[in-house]
Amino acid sequence: MSLVGTQILPFKASAFHQGEFVDVTDEDLKGKWSVIFFYPADFSFVCPTELGELADHYDQFQKMGVEIYSASTDTHFVHAAWHKESEEVKKVQYVMLGDPSGQLATNFQVLREGQGLADRGTFLIDPDGVIQLVEVSADGVGRDASELVRKVRAAQYVRQHPDQVCPAHWDETGDTLTPSLDLVGQI
Repeated sequence: MSLVGTQILPFKASAFHQGEFVDVTDEDLKGKWSVIFFYPADFSFVCPTELGELADHYDQFQKMGVEIYSASTDTHFVHAAWHKESEEVKKVQYVMLGDPSGQLATNFQVLREGQGLADRGTFLIDPDGVIQLVEVSADGVGRDASELVRKVRAAQYVRQHPDQVCPAHWDETGDTLTPSLDLVGQI
């Protein structure tokens, strides 16, 4: 079953954020746009490049009213150690969720059974706590934060203009579509 259009499940997680340990719950996500960005493991290969890429775009997300939460099945202690040691991860200013029990990864259906690791899953959650975007990719395929920025902007636009949709490659300067019988077969 797809998670798109569903309410996020309750959770509580310990996290590393800007040099401190904090607790984060599903309630912290409500009232604003959020991205939960699952990755397999700290101290690995593709993962630090993705977290660094997100860190490079973090200001853009903040300007759009979006909070970023990275998540793996490592503990918040391991996140702190990784943040201290990795040049890419040192750039991270967003919250790094620890999920050693796998409960959060299970809630978002990205836990690899029998491995204790999460798939590369990206989830965009609207201010009502409803999942608007799900993207899961293979272990060796890194994600592009600029494309995520574009998708967030499109989701925010559609939320503000529910009678319109955003076509492929849409950006703020592009035209949207108003679904109607007149458009069927005309695109």
